[in-house]
Amino acid sequence: MDWAQKLSDHFLPSTNAYAEIWLDGEKVDQLSSNAEVVEPIYGKTYLPRKFKIGLTIPPTNDVDIFAQDMGFIAIVEDGRLTGFNLSIGGGMGATHGDDTTYARLGSVIGFVELKDVIAAAEAVITLQRDHGNRQERRYARLKYTVDTLGAEWFKEQIEARAGVTLHPVKAWYFERNGDQYGWIQGENGNWHLGLRINSGRLIDRPDSPLLTGLREIAKIHTGHFRLTCNQNLIVADVASADKKKIDALVEQYGLDSYKNQSGIRRNTIACVALPTCALAMAESERYAPVILPKLDALLDKHGLLEQEIVFRISGCPNGCSRPYLGEIALVGRAPGRYDLRLGADFKGERLNVVYQQNIDETEILNHLDGLFQRYAAERHEAEYFGDYLLRAQIIAEPTQKRIPLVLETV
Repeated sequence: MDWAQKLSDHFLPSTNAYAEIWLDGEKVDQLSSNAEVVEPIYGKTYLPRKFKIGLTIPPTNDVDIFAQDMGFIAIVEDGRLTGFNLSIGGGMGATHGDDTTYARLGSVIGFVELKDVIAAAEAVITLQRDHGNRQERRYARLKYTVDTLGAEWFKEQIEARAGVTLHPVKAWYFERNGDQYGWIQGENGNWHLGLRINSGRLIDRPDSPLLTGLREIAKIHTGHFRLTCNQNLIVADVASADKKKIDALVEQYGLDSYKNQSGIRRNTIACVALPTCALAMAESERYAPVILPKLDALLDKHGLLEQEIVFRISGCPNGCSRPYLGEIALVGRAPGRYDLRLGADFKGERLNVVYQQNIDETEILNHLDGLFQRYAAERHEAEYFGDYLLRAQIIAEPTQKRIPLVLETV
């Protein structure tokens, strides 16, 4: 957490360019000074497009580290943080019908000692500033810059710019992505309560007054609340003496749904999609409550209701719900129609592949019914669904796509 804050603080812009307001071609100066302000990292042009940084501590990959432009995988030895493995070039966005756009997993290029973290991160960002594509918005993310110039080139340039050494990658192991629910004790002896919030939507409904429940908890909670990367919530830093009071409120207001949800529901993410998002081609958040009971019924039919399965729904290929990392994923093509993608792993270390294109709910359920039947009969002990699909050769081995053309850089 300290390092996340350090990175955030270091990369805050120095200028107030994002706060400037223009009217009829003239800048409204009330919000900003006329004095020239130097932007030491981003320069006058900032970055070509958005840039995401994530940090994670193995064995949990709860931030989907390889979906981030830049990722730091903590390496802990003898209880002490020694540094991070550095990953660059992850990203989820794509465009239907355009094979030059694609989801990409970050490339792990080396181990960074703590003293070099900020300098290495700044080098990655300034390399994207200087070489990111500014002619074609589709190719403006770091992943395309990495594929155009090469991960090895990036490694050499980072070392040259920052004056640091990227050491050989250190071993790490992820057990899972997603969130853990229920009580978990922290290093300081206090407790953290992970709560499942469907699609991250904290509202009061007749059968589940979630927002009221959280307000009641806030009245007695002396710690803080944390939002997760998976649309869930953590009641954090709870003293042992307060656990029973919070448990009572959680039960009273129906915030304990994680206790009786199926394995696939506990691992579902859906983007907001229609009607909020102008880019959406199909439903996502509003479709999750429709299709999940039907998936539960199929899983129950085959004795798989408790099986943990990563399920993602996205209303379009931009992939805000990180669908390309789902063991099962639906990516919207048109109202009521989706690409069915299968075969990512449970750890967030493998992309999925298209299994069927542009199909409706009946076809989706028919395909999954047959696959669930085979999985129940043929799986190995403790084998996840995505791994089974790959082992049984139901899907092809996912490959890391590369941009198939040389892009002009600036």
